[in-house]
Amino acid sequence: MNARDSGARAGRTVYRIRWLPGTDRLHASCFCGAEREFEDPVALWDWLLGHPEGHRPRPTAAQDSPAPAAALV
Repeated sequence: MNARDSGARAGRTVYRIRWLPGTDRLHASCFCGAEREFEDPVALWDWLLGHPEGHRPRPTAAQDSPAPAAALV
């Protein structure tokens, strides 16, 4: 499984954070496929949440669209 094949439904934003066993490092994967390693979890979240700058804008939802179904995670 990789960032582009997350198993999530289309249109959902998925961030993955994995601890690298035997280290103090965390591996972050953005929904666009960008990946980085961090030691500081605060810096990791700052990057993940601020990273999408430059991504293609998401299409706006139609006003008449029903709310998406809930998903168990």
